[in-house]
Amino acid sequence: MTFPYKPTDHPLARLRLPGRGLLAIPLALIVVITAACLYTPAHTHLVPLLIVAPALAASFARPRVTALVGALAVAAMGLVIAVHGWQATNNPMIQFLSVSILSALVVLYCHVWRRRDRELNRVRSVAEVAQRVLLRPPPRRIGPLRIAWMYMTAEDETQIGGDLFAVARGAHAGSRVIIGDVRGKGLASIGEASVVLGAFREGAHRCATLPELVAALEESVSRNMEQVADTVHDAGEHFTTALVLDIPDRGPDAEMINCGHPPPLLVHGHEVTVLHADSPAPPLGVSEPSALSHRTDPFSFETGDALLLYTDGVIEARSPGGAFYPLAERLASFTDSGPEALLRHIQRDLLAHTGRPPADDTALLIIERAPAPRYLHAPRITACPRKNHRRLNAGGPTTSAAAPAGSPTTPTGPPTASGAEARPRR
Repeated sequence: MTFPYKPTDHPLARLRLPGRGLLAIPLALIVVITAACLYTPAHTHLVPLLIVAPALAASFARPRVTALVGALAVAAMGLVIAVHGWQATNNPMIQFLSVSILSALVVLYCHVWRRRDRELNRVRSVAEVAQRVLLRPPPRRIGPLRIAWMYMTAEDETQIGGDLFAVARGAHAGSRVIIGDVRGKGLASIGEASVVLGAFREGAHRCATLPELVAALEESVSRNMEQVADTVHDAGEHFTTALVLDIPDRGPDAEMINCGHPPPLLVHGHEVTVLHADSPAPPLGVSEPSALSHRTDPFSFETGDALLLYTDGVIEARSPGGAFYPLAERLASFTDSGPEALLRHIQRDLLAHTGRPPADDTALLIIERAPAPRYLHAPRITACPRKNHRRLNAGGPTTSAAAPAGSPTTPTGPPTASGAEARPRR
């Protein structure tokens, strides 16, 4: 499971000095400037440079620390004036008041900036939770399937954009999978992605067949797209490409419906096969739901096989020379790895190919069929007689296990019909 790529993920971005190390810089500036003023001729006016120290401290320190640095700068200026007299600077009173006022303004700016930063962090945390709820990352294992995923957004500080995927249990013993791509990218396409994801999660366990599920997705998109699409800034056609799969828990027979999405890749041993759709469907939101008739494309998904689902942001990623990323060719060299390791290989190779963060939303979903677990049979509930406990009889009243022979029995409820099986109470 991989989170969105951010510029701070670069190794150079982690090279940060601790807070005390950064604080040493403005303090060292005060010492150096003060020493230079004391050991240079009086006509060399370096005292105004002391304002650099509190200004630098405001970029990383808290308001109290910035105020302390500003006070030290003002005290250093007073020391220089006391040693050199009024010849230390032109207009010494004006210079002294200027450094004092500028230091106070820097402290005020630091206080306002820190308060805005706290507000931004709260808003960012709320936005991250909302995006997590919308994306709802799939579990690492569902039924016999092992799952690994990666999502990289084109916009910084966002965790979801126009690409979408989800995994849910189906109406029968199986799993339903969807991966899609909304036209557009970034925050403007989140509303359209939420419509598709909501319809899929609602219909995955309600629809008995895969065509019924895709028809429900088409109906939901056609009904709600006008309410969530950004038609003010983007008046063009709005649609969503999608690939929907139905993978049963038992047996290798699986099926898919491709609605204008890039075909999945099937890894079987050392072979990589592109699963082109024989009966492709148009993207969601292009045609009227009543005019569509979806047909499934079956394929074999055996134990040990892996499916790679992706969006066009992967195969359309360009190198600095303009070459597209050859996903199928690169995948053939990574077939000896599990889902998590395979995902890391592809992510590193993709970023090395482009040499920069992604320019489009990118999603990868790897599904591997593991050996199906042996489900235990449901335990049989038997009514064992104990002392002073009652036995449940079929077709007759309840008798006491502790009653002597020949004693009358006391019914505990209405008699059951002859031949009917009495069920024990849980």
